[in-house]
Amino acid sequence: MIDTHCHLDKTEFDGDRDAALSHARAAGVTDVVVPAIGPDGWSALAAWAARTPGVHFGLGVHPQLLPDLADLEAALGRGRAVGVGECGLDGPSVEAGAPLDRQVAVLRGHLQLARRHALPVMLHCLRAHDALLALLEEEPLPAGGVLHSCSGSADQVRLYLRHGLHVSFAGPVTYERARKPLEAARAVPRDRLLLETDAPDQTPRPHRGRNEPAFLPAIAAAVASALGTTVADVDALTTANARALFRLPR
Repeated sequence: MIDTHCHLDKTEFDGDRDAALSHARAAGVTDVVVPAIGPDGWSALAAWAARTPGVHFGLGVHPQLLPDLADLEAALGRGRAVGVGECGLDGPSVEAGAPLDRQVAVLRGHLQLARRHALPVMLHCLRAHDALLALLEEEPLPAGGVLHSCSGSADQVRLYLRHGLHVSFAGPVTYERARKPLEAARAVPRDRLLLETDAPDQTPRPHRGRNEPAFLPAIAAAVASALGTTVADVDALTTANARALFRLPR
């Protein structure tokens, strides 16, 4: 099983990062993809991944931060990144002072770099789906990508699929009143489906407190139930999808 979006580099794991990774492996999670959210963490993340089997990383700038991208291409040029991101559009950040037009400009730069380096993108989108879909009409993604922690409807998912994106689901599929994310999961073709924890956030039920990659099986179980299949089937197909999208070694 592969956790395709997990922020193990964040400070919440500073005291037990290796232990959290060991717990994940004991739970059947063989690999994690850690998407950077800002330039300050790029070097440390790349160094940790280089010495830790099963840890892969993406390089990008979260839409809440909005710096320029002068250093991102150089960092991508050093190699080993499996994707560009986390990047995207964030509706709540508009209200907090990050204008949408600036977010779109920064995201456009990410997408251009993804094409230049032939890497998939890891897209964040919260309450900004119309703007993201409009941008994707202008910016093709030859190497594909993933809409992480899908918050859109089944109809929106179908629109994202037209752009070659995979769609990933996180803790909300396990929530007691989950409806929209489960309908969205059923709208995704099996060869485009991915799983993630988004740890340390979005803790799946029945767990509480800090999220971690060891909790991925709970998400797999919820998706399996929604699809009317087994956890083993969801594990096999999402693992194969993640390895193909991010070109991960076996």
